[in-house]
Amino acid sequence: MDEINHGEKKGIALKKSADSDVGSSFAIDDSTNMESSHSEENGSPGYHQLNPGPMSEAAKQKERDFRKKLNQAARAIVSDSIHKNVKLIVHRPDYDQKNQQEYVSLSKSLMPIVLEIARKTLPLLEHEISSEFARNHYYGSKFQADSVAYKDFRYFTKKRPPTESPSLVVGLRVDESASMSAFGRLEAAKRAIIAVYEFCQLCHIPILIYGDTADVSKMEQMSIFAYADFDKADSHDRFRLMRISARSNNRDGMALRIMAERLAAMPEETKLLISISDGQPKAMDDYTGSYAAFDMQQTIQEYERKGITFLAAAIGQDKDVIGKIYGNERFLDITDLNEFPSKLVRLIARYL
Repeated sequence: MDEINHGEKKGIALKKSADSDVGSSFAIDDSTNMESSHSEENGSPGYHQLNPGPMSEAAKQKERDFRKKLNQAARAIVSDSIHKNVKLIVHRPDYDQKNQQEYVSLSKSLMPIVLEIARKTLPLLEHEISSEFARNHYYGSKFQADSVAYKDFRYFTKKRPPTESPSLVVGLRVDESASMSAFGRLEAAKRAIIAVYEFCQLCHIPILIYGDTADVSKMEQMSIFAYADFDKADSHDRFRLMRISARSNNRDGMALRIMAERLAAMPEETKLLISISDGQPKAMDDYTGSYAAFDMQQTIQEYERKGITFLAAAIGQDKDVIGKIYGNERFLDITDLNEFPSKLVRLIARYL
């Protein structure tokens, strides 16, 4: 796992990892040229500029190598399934200044909610952080963290020993089918994913966030978008999330299988995989109806035996179909999209 650079002592907020010490991972490191010199009255950070710095050739090569690794792993996972002949590409989305601005805009109203749930969830967050953590801003004016980051993301400071780390890993699967563009579903999904991502950073929970779509072209029958991956945690992943889009069809069973296998290999005791979708599975040539439903149910049963807990957050018109596929015990009917972020974060908090 790549080393995270320490923030300089010049007002640049600390770049956090999923397993670094207490503090919101909303803070950005120096490489983005994104300075936070003060906090707004509502606790959200005030930024002067949003100019992502150019990626070095070495960093670009590491991204290419990681993307190649993800492609090889995903293809191996489905090699003995009904999806073995489906032409798959795993993408590692980039981000730009517009994505940064969108993230800041969407997250402003969410962070107070996330922080409040985190305070109630982890007793450590209910108290002021001692003066040893007072040198760097991370979010708002209450909580602060020391500028320490670790190479392998598995070490903790004295304030957060390993025995206090929650034994939970979370996977978020996002349906990026074309119908997600309707009725504000896509923005609702983004807001919920932002809230979950930041909550997991605060609580040191490894998180995997993948989007997927099908039938982009004959040469790319299945597309996976790796927005956040616990094998290469990056504080800029929050900006990649803004690349989530409504695209084409959806081959749900294949996406679930790839993510479930990744989660099953993790050491955490509780492995939670949440699928955010607005419709039933449908992909060319015949991945639809009872055939697709059976594949999904078989995948769920197979990986539940391996310790994966599945949940389906249904935000569209096919709620009844999704409910039947997943079963009532795994089904979340999201009627009010405005409540989706807080509802999802509170749900995850119950597994801590």
